[in-house]
Amino acid sequence: MPHYMRSGTIPSKRHTQFRQPNGNLYSEELFSTEGFSNDSSLLYHIHPPTQILSTDKPVSVQPRIAEEKMLAHRSFEGFHILPASDYLDSRKPILINNDLHISLAAPEKSMKDYFYKNADADELIFVHEGNGTLRTAYGNLAFGYGDYIIIPRGTIYQIEFDNESNQPIDEKKRPTDEVNRLFIVESFSPIRYPKKYVSTNGQLLEHSPYCERDIRQPLFSEANDEKGDFLIRVKKQGMLYGIHYAHHPFDAVGWDGCCYPYIFSIHNFEPVTGRVHQPPPVHVTFEANNFVVCSFVPRLFDYHPLAIPAPYNHSNIDSDEVLYYVDGDFMSRKNVTRGMITLHPAGIPHGPHPGTVEKSIGTKETKELAVMVDTFHPLQLTKSAIEIEIPGYHKSWM
Repeated sequence: MPHYMRSGTIPSKRHTQFRQPNGNLYSEELFSTEGFSNDSSLLYHIHPPTQILSTDKPVSVQPRIAEEKMLAHRSFEGFHILPASDYLDSRKPILINNDLHISLAAPEKSMKDYFYKNADADELIFVHEGNGTLRTAYGNLAFGYGDYIIIPRGTIYQIEFDNESNQPIDEKKRPTDEVNRLFIVESFSPIRYPKKYVSTNGQLLEHSPYCERDIRQPLFSEANDEKGDFLIRVKKQGMLYGIHYAHHPFDAVGWDGCCYPYIFSIHNFEPVTGRVHQPPPVHVTFEANNFVVCSFVPRLFDYHPLAIPAPYNHSNIDSDEVLYYVDGDFMSRKNVTRGMITLHPAGIPHGPHPGTVEKSIGTKETKELAVMVDTFHPLQLTKSAIEIEIPGYHKSWM
């Protein structure tokens, strides 16, 4: 939960008359989560946010399941996801269950002709390659390599990339050096700070690996008082709707509250180290119902005189483990590439590759950078995942 913030011009008392210079009332909108029972914000629009001109016929964007049940370690070449011009078309679900969808995206163009709202899920967008600006009614957020962009469900946004490809896309060619690469988690429950790091009043505690100073908040800009036909593409229950609004959706003159998009950089995560190997919970960065997101960052290794820096073998009885490799050398894995994903399902043990345990002894630090998602319900593979799978990964311990 981000802490309280206010931007722009708002009335001194909520739910009271707040008039424009021409005497018309500003239109107050409560943006609330979990009904009226959790975080919310109040936005003040020049025009009512309810003026819809028309709606388009919805289209299905439901992921295509390839395998519902499995019990084998799997691996995928994430950078083999082909780029697409359109931002939404570029998002390819890879691993899903009823709690979250994990997608990869390689968008080539900014969202110039439409806006987007995910009405089902909070979004965590990890920026692996590329930079740009997230634009919302709350203000703008500049993003770049290593940023976690957290977008509450229901937020209307546009993404503008600083670098765009003007080359035609060759659908038969595997990309090698694309500009924009995103790792996306859609969460069907709110994405929050881990409870163990938050006080009873919502402040990040001293032992938290990051604090409020590390959270980047939207920079408010002037309201867009424009009339026209503004297309908002809305995702709801596996369908994508086109809703045409009569006014620009970013026409807020001010807002306040605790529900808004923000950015936290993985480079600001302060690692926890110890005399012996520390378990994955020390890397937890965000949590939601039935899954957590962890950050593995450069850090010093264990300092017990007999320490083994490589992780021990682990039987993850209750969770599927997804590791997305960002950069650096990974001392517990061989043949790791940037953007590679490994999936270690609950029910069978996994551990360091042969030879990596002895090799790790005496190593003082690691430069690895990775994002991990641990889910407490099994994940299913989509058709897109099968298309980028690395065959034989389950035999890589032999």
